[in-house]
Amino acid sequence: MKKDEKTLTEEKKKVSARKKPSPKKLKLLFTIVNRNKGELFTDLLQPFDINMQMLVAAHGTTKTETLQLLGLTESDKVLILSVVRSDRAGAALKMLEEKFKTVKNGDGIAFTVPMSSALGVAAYQFLSNARM
Repeated sequence: MKKDEKTLTEEKKKVSARKKPSPKKLKLLFTIVNRNKGELFTDLLQPFDINMQMLVAAHGTTKTETLQLLGLTESDKVLILSVVRSDRAGAALKMLEEKFKTVKNGDGIAFTVPMSSALGVAAYQFLSNARM
């Protein structure tokens, strides 16, 4: 009996020695840009291991007079919802900030919100672009 207990303890030690990588946390990235730039920005986000993006048509709420005063003409927007791993989110936001400044009529806003859970291992693996 003691021999079996010893074997069991050794097996537990071996299993704990093979540490599994902890899952990466996910964030929901919100990007709001002019509607005609939506596809451009979804393409720019692809290299950041983003497997799921959704584009939602939106409309700015600023009055026409204010838009004209600021030299802006377009109020048709698109909201891009992207799921990104938290370790890649900072780089994605930095790239977006740069593109907002350099792309003609590419003004926009972007921010992230942490995700607290994903339903199921397969869904998590897809959203995080992870192979476990």
